[in-house]
Amino acid sequence: MTLARPHTDPELRALLADMPLMPQLNTEVLAQIRQFPPTPIETLLEGRSVDRREVTIPSPDGARIPLEILRPAGAGRSTTAAPCVYWIHGGGMVMGDRFSQIDIPLEWLDRFGAVVVSVDYRLAPEATGTTLVDDCYQGLLWVAEHADELGIDPTRIIVAGTSAGGGLAAGVTLMARDRNTPAIAAQILIYPMLDHRNDTTSSQQYSGGPGVWTREMNEFGWRSVLGDLADENVPSYISPALADDLSGLPTTYIDAGTAEVFRDEDVNYATRIWAAGGQAELHVWAGGFHGFDALYPQARVSAAARRTRGDWLDRILNPATDA
Repeated sequence: MTLARPHTDPELRALLADMPLMPQLNTEVLAQIRQFPPTPIETLLEGRSVDRREVTIPSPDGARIPLEILRPAGAGRSTTAAPCVYWIHGGGMVMGDRFSQIDIPLEWLDRFGAVVVSVDYRLAPEATGTTLVDDCYQGLLWVAEHADELGIDPTRIIVAGTSAGGGLAAGVTLMARDRNTPAIAAQILIYPMLDHRNDTTSSQQYSGGPGVWTREMNEFGWRSVLGDLADENVPSYISPALADDLSGLPTTYIDAGTAEVFRDEDVNYATRIWAAGGQAELHVWAGGFHGFDALYPQARVSAAARRTRGDWLDRILNPATDA
């Protein structure tokens, strides 16, 4: 039985009609997708005065983790330390790189003078288990330890990610809380991939047929990173929805669309943060499918989502003071 679905926003639906959608995701299709060249970062940086630097840091198992550092040109001469956005890209944990969806945090570089650091974590199925989130955590540690060198304020480090990157951002934030380092000022989880169980109503609604990200694609992504790991052995750092305790987290921003797989797990995560006494701002955009504002930033609902995220971040970075 096919479940009824919320309607896609009409403007997004018209734009989506011209996009070829994947009917499935498997090992062969993934290999083909990975052959497509990503959008050159130079294209995204056109018209921006940005200094670039790449560093490669070691992981505990000896692998090398690339980090891309983007900062407003001339920021090194400023006497004021900048906020930092630590960016974790999406791609179902099986694709993408440190430049994926980076136009989103580049808006915050423009608006707030933020230093953006994007991590190139290893991907499944070549990397499995906690490897992906461990890579992201090691990159965050490096950023905090090199705050002076990077010209960033260690009290204003924002961890942010989209889709799989949103789930990894949630996992990294749980790690930082449990290990008491580094300090994270806030987390921004953009339609995050939080729950490997893949059994919510919204997951079942978006099952079958082609799509941007369906229940079956989600299952492939999770199977790729978890392998044969039994449900009872899945760490909450990989699947943050499993965390028993969501207290003590930094202030959190979560958004999703009504017309996507992750809607219900994202709403539930925000609800559980509130239940634990934490602060979370939740937005569920009517008619938004998965990745809507990354794919079609020109749509009105996408512009509203991006603007609202930016306004929230403005309140976090520039809190009002008493007169």
